[in-house]
Amino acid sequence: MLNVYESVAANKRRTWLIMAVFIFFIAGAAWVLGEALGYGPSFVGIALIFSGMMSFASYWFSDKIILTISRAKPANRKQHFHFYTVAENLSLAAQIPKPKLYVIEDTAMNAFATGRDPEHAVVCATTGLLERLNRTELEGVVAHELSHIRNYDIRLMSIVTILVGMVTLLADWFMRASFYGRGRRNRDEGQIRMVIAVAGIILALLSPLIAQLIKLALSRRRELLADASAVMITRQPSGLMSALKKLNADREPLEAANKATAHLYITNPLKNHHDAIGWFASLFQTHPPITQRIRALEKMS
Repeated sequence: MLNVYESVAANKRRTWLIMAVFIFFIAGAAWVLGEALGYGPSFVGIALIFSGMMSFASYWFSDKIILTISRAKPANRKQHFHFYTVAENLSLAAQIPKPKLYVIEDTAMNAFATGRDPEHAVVCATTGLLERLNRTELEGVVAHELSHIRNYDIRLMSIVTILVGMVTLLADWFMRASFYGRGRRNRDEGQIRMVIAVAGIILALLSPLIAQLIKLALSRRRELLADASAVMITRQPSGLMSALKKLNADREPLEAANKATAHLYITNPLKNHHDAIGWFASLFQTHPPITQRIRALEKMS
């Protein structure tokens, strides 16, 4: 397993690599879809400009967008004293600035981190989690979220989420245009055009699925690494293990969460998962099974 410094460096490289791969993928997909619709190279330029704007927005404003969607409010030091002091102490141990703290008024138990770097990071927890975890368990959860910040997972996953949305939007544009627009009028322009049109339809159907699977695979890997990194910060696996058991026992869905933000949380906030799942079904899970995470922590202890 990578150490913390190797993980940070790897995540920074992976961020730029994923952005480059997505841009090239969008350009290639836009060319195929543009040819299928009869728009030509101009469709590629439009797609690249739009993907660039989406990447820029995801880098600078993803935290504000996510906090707004989640209906999160700034934490109050007096009201959420343990949350504040745990975050302050563990930030010193992790050698990063203390992130801004937010809370979601909900009895469901969960937490997430977001932002673009350790200097512009946010940790958000539900009031249900803050009320039902003891201080040692809260330290494990906060250390997990601080690990996402220190390892630059927050930047990586924010950008990936926006770019996956871009691929889905591009595919949706194509399907609508092919049904209503020029794609249908140009269907008799020869076999090459027909082949490109079929390739475009297949690409439009499969590309959102492929992009989503890439995002989910990255998310599951990041959760396991953040668990290990949290133990390095707190020096006691028992706190996070106990917290994960309580989170696993909580079957209340988080109303503020949705499919777009579910991968950010420490456990699946939608509660539509089971530990005993098949290999194919596991590809679509936002998080690794909690029993698997607990077993990994037990080995560390």
